[in-house]
Amino acid sequence: MKKISVAHSPDADDIFMYMAIKFGWVGNNYKYNNIALDIQTLNEMALQNEFDVSAISFALYPLIASEYALLKTAVSFGEGYGPKLIRKKNKKLKPNFKVALSGMHTSNALIFRIKYPQARIIYKNFLEIEKAVLEDEVDAGVLIHESILDFDDSLCVEAEIWDIWQDLIKDDLPLPLGGMALRRSLPLNDAINIEKDLIKAVQLADHNKKILAPMLMERNLIRVNEQKLEIYLGLYANKNSINMSDRQYNAIDKLFELGYEHNFYDNLIKSRLYLIPDEYEKFRNS
Repeated sequence: MKKISVAHSPDADDIFMYMAIKFGWVGNNYKYNNIALDIQTLNEMALQNEFDVSAISFALYPLIASEYALLKTAVSFGEGYGPKLIRKKNKKLKPNFKVALSGMHTSNALIFRIKYPQARIIYKNFLEIEKAVLEDEVDAGVLIHESILDFDDSLCVEAEIWDIWQDLIKDDLPLPLGGMALRRSLPLNDAINIEKDLIKAVQLADHNKKILAPMLMERNLIRVNEQKLEIYLGLYANKNSINMSDRQYNAIDKLFELGYEHNFYDNLIKSRLYLIPDEYEKFRNS
């Protein structure tokens, strides 16, 4: 069988959505080899065209659009929630405050940099950001993934990235966070079939959450307890993750517009034009 490399983050929603493949519930025509890396590393490696399929931050996509197609599935959006800018309760932030972000090309970094242009940014693994704030290495940090559910009592939320997003776009659209991309050098037939496998895997995961979630807990594959896992999956790995809607595509396009208007991208692209053309299969079989 043809080997396909799939890279995803080690956070609970990515692992949850991928495990249907890992457990052999779907995808019998390819040998999928998975690797879990933090989102900053995934974005950097996508820029190097490293993996066949990779989780990415949506904000990265315009920079890799010539090499990767955008997949319709395994996506994470915020809807009234998302990453949080946190600080110590007794700390007042100056305009040039020092902040820790999870990566230069993350969606939250793009939105943050538009809102706080004078902030002094350092980039850290997302698991190290809370500690950096607690130890005064930075004045504030943006928490992502499961970190948004629970943090030290001495910290408070300075701003919600969701609120900043809504203020910037002036529209009722979800916050695009993470998606999946597939290497364009793969044959089109393979690309179509791999996307089908991934859609099926996310669909199976969502439909079998009561079976799959305990399996992840038993194997120590995630960093949160059962209660927090249920909350987190409800936020980021749900029915809206299976196959993107028009509203989600519109949100991605709005993110790209923001990035283009603020000189993060050289060109303005539209998400729907960079999907895998699965209509080819219909024409071939007609």
